[in-house]
Formats: sequence, structure tokens, C-alpha cells
Amino acid sequence: MTGLMAEPTWSWQVSTDPEAVHALLRASDEHHARAYGLPVPDRRPARTRQLVAAGAVQVLHDGTRPVAMFTLTGEPPFDEDLSIFPPARRAVYVQRLAIDPRSLASVPLLGARCLRRAIELARAHGADALRAEANPDLTAVAELLATFGFARCGPVRSAGRLRRVYLQKPLQAAPGPAVVPDGQPPA
Repeated sequence: MTGLMAEPTWSWQVSTDPEAVHALLRASDEHHARAYGLPVPDRRPARTRQLVAAGAVQVLHDGTRPVAMFTLTGEPPFDEDLSIFPPARRAVYVQRLAIDPRSLASVPLLGARCLRRAIELARAHGADALRAEANPDLTAVAELLATFGFARCGPVRSAGRLRRVYLQKPLQAAPGPAVVPDGQPPA
């Protein structure tokens, strides 16, 4: 042993473990709720199981430990009127982006890694738009989405305990066949 810390072994995987996904999601939600003084969003384990079963959840692992995740679907995860968005031939939706709170300080840019991966998968699947719903009160998340070219569509919505904004990033499809590496196409 040279005394140097081992480099992390990063890998993206389509999740098959709904319990681990839900635990990561809840830990991230609780961390951000404390940090921003907001209520913890309600998350349904049944929805997590459904998304994992559909092959829609991507998890970034450091070795065997999940450190970040997001979900990518072909259907909107919200009931908002889609006319708020600019027209798109094929839109996909990124949602449930979550970072392990223990990794936030030690591993920078995990959220950026998630968004890069979501954009890569969306392009590979032939999407021309990537859409998201976000809480504008989570300022670091809002800034990250803006940095990646997401633009707000419509006004801030207040429904229940949390505020929401809807965002879209225009995409150019990747050249070549419309195949999503490492998993199923967005459902």
C-alpha cells in the first residue's frame, strides 16, 4: 500500500433495487429539506417500485455504494398542462434526482454528473427536449439546471406545501441509432 487513497470506481447502472433507490431518495429529500427549511416531499414506495421495474432509474455507484440517481421517463411525472412547454417532437422527463448526503461534500459535481448522463440518454433515445419539474426554493438545484441550459416554462406554481417550476432543455439527437446504452429506453 502506497498510502494513497484508492480512486473511486464509478459506474452507472439501471437499478433493480427499489428499496435502495427509495432510501437514497428519502435521504436526499430529508437533507435538502433541513438545509433549506422546507417540508420533506411525500414519496410513494409503490411509485419507486414501478419506476425501477420499468428500468427508468439510473444509479451512479462508487464501487458498490449508490451515491446519486435520477429517473428518466417518456411520460410526464406531473399533471401540469403540457402547453406551457415549447413544442417538442419527442420530450423525455428527468425527475427524482437525488444525491447521497454523505457524498455531497466529498464528491463534487454529482448533480452535474446526473444531468450529463440524463442528457446523454435522452439524446441517444432521439429526444429533442428534456423536461423537468423542480422546486425553485432549492436554489442550488435551480442554478444547476440553469447552468445546463434548462429554461423555465410558465409561472411558479404553489400546490400544497411545496412550490414548483417547469423547465425544458432543447436537445439535438445523437447521431446514429436511437439506442439507450445501459438500460431500457424511457418508458
